[in-house]
Amino acid sequence: MSRIFSALFLLFPIAAQASEAAPAGVSAGTYVQAGLALALIVGLLGATAWLARKVSGGKGFGQGGLKVIGGVALGPRERIVLVEVGDDWLVVGIVPGQIRTLHRLEKGKLPDGALPTGSDKPFAQWLQSVTQRPSHD
Repeated sequence: MSRIFSALFLLFPIAAQASEAAPAGVSAGTYVQAGLALALIVGLLGATAWLARKVSGGKGFGQGGLKVIGGVALGPRERIVLVEVGDDWLVVGIVPGQIRTLHRLEKGKLPDGALPTGSDKPFAQWLQSVTQRPSHD
């Protein structure tokens, strides 16, 4: 009998906790406070990014004095890129695991024949002219 009373005595705190009222829901003030804190953090991030851009002179992070003028893909992982460095243009070959300077040019001076002539049509114009040809019925 004493074991039954001791078991009931041990279960009494659990029953007392279950009978307590459920805690009140989260108030609207808590949501407002969390929203304002989030807005403050996002605002600080934006202000820091703006300040960093102003301090760096408007250049993106890691750009320095480099500017990619153009490039062409030779294969799935091989490219040739024209990069502006100061007063020079570098023709750079890029393959997996290696970057190599192929040629150095003065800024803005391309060799004769490097620019496309007026007779070269973009692919979209060529495709349109081919698809709009009259059919021979």
